[in-house]
Amino acid sequence: MRLILLPLILGAVLVYVRSNSFMPTILSGLYVSAFAAGEKGAIHAFRFDSKTGTLKPQHRTTDVQHPFFPGDLSGRPFSLLDRHRQVWRQGRRICRGILDQGSHRKLERLNRQSAKGTASCYLDIDSTGKTVVLANYSTGSVAALPVQADGSLGEATSFVQHEGSSVNPKRQKAPYAHSIVISPDNRFALAADLGIDKVLIYRLDAATSKLSANEAQSSVSVEPGSGPRHLTFHPNGKSVYLINELKNTVTYFAYEPDVGKLTTQQTISTLPADFEGVTHTADVKITPNGKFLYGTNRGHDSIACYRIGDDGILSLIKIEPSQGKGPQNVLITPDGKWVICANMPGNNVVVFKIESETGELTATGEPVTVPMASCIRWLP
Repeated sequence: MRLILLPLILGAVLVYVRSNSFMPTILSGLYVSAFAAGEKGAIHAFRFDSKTGTLKPQHRTTDVQHPFFPGDLSGRPFSLLDRHRQVWRQGRRICRGILDQGSHRKLERLNRQSAKGTASCYLDIDSTGKTVVLANYSTGSVAALPVQADGSLGEATSFVQHEGSSVNPKRQKAPYAHSIVISPDNRFALAADLGIDKVLIYRLDAATSKLSANEAQSSVSVEPGSGPRHLTFHPNGKSVYLINELKNTVTYFAYEPDVGKLTTQQTISTLPADFEGVTHTADVKITPNGKFLYGTNRGHDSIACYRIGDDGILSLIKIEPSQGKGPQNVLITPDGKWVICANMPGNNVVVFKIESETGELTATGEPVTVPMASCIRWLP
């Protein structure tokens, strides 16, 4: 199984392959990236017991600076971003060799590839495993790269520079592409741009790793100053949910999969009505059964829990403390029973049990220490 990593300051994609070392079938696992420099920067592998909700440290891959966002396709390549000012200044470097021996979930580095931008912060892999798409935050651009037969990445075959600005003078002076997500039918890629308050819609040709503007609708705007960050498709493929970093809201769009068109239906707050502090949202995820949605608040340090109605409308269930500072990323396990939260400045990972009827969260056990825990990826 391969793992691809994307770098975060001078953007590049870093590719790893996971070894086939023995893993008990009753336990699954996950990777957590530690967004730190030096020896603290690493990719942590854990075993996860789905009966008890416990995490057991398994392996730690080092020699990767500021690892950030991972992407995967079951049994196919993984990808993750890291930043390393020295290495990626030249744009491309191929590296091979075993990073660690004698441990489960060890990773072998395959190659690095330029992301064609800086502060690369998000990526996705198409369902055929042939294309990686990525978002470059600081330079406000998106790109697509082909996946080679051995799992390494080729040079970018598509690059799109976003244009514009919005109303927040500190955060929206220019485009800041914050995520790009491929549609369930593999035909479109939706990019949330914090700087211009838009979701841009691209057609995707996965066979050639090409992005092009969608003729039916090239973009949709949200309320000025919202700051679109992450988005996710509902399992039914007909709804899209966008979390807005600056206004701390979630926007629900009806989605027309035939033409890749979005129509705004609802925007709802992620915060208590009486909260007056400084906070910014980060991640948004939906349970596999499509009943519940969870979004994180950094500053309020909480997870907003919503029920998704049959009509797609969100209703707030509860706002649950994240058990750590700055919840950056959440993962919902494939069985829909657990939420795992990475609290980045809180330096920990917390497991929550999902109450199947209500959608409420209950923290289980003690938080697991991970320096600057940033993003999480499930391992079958």
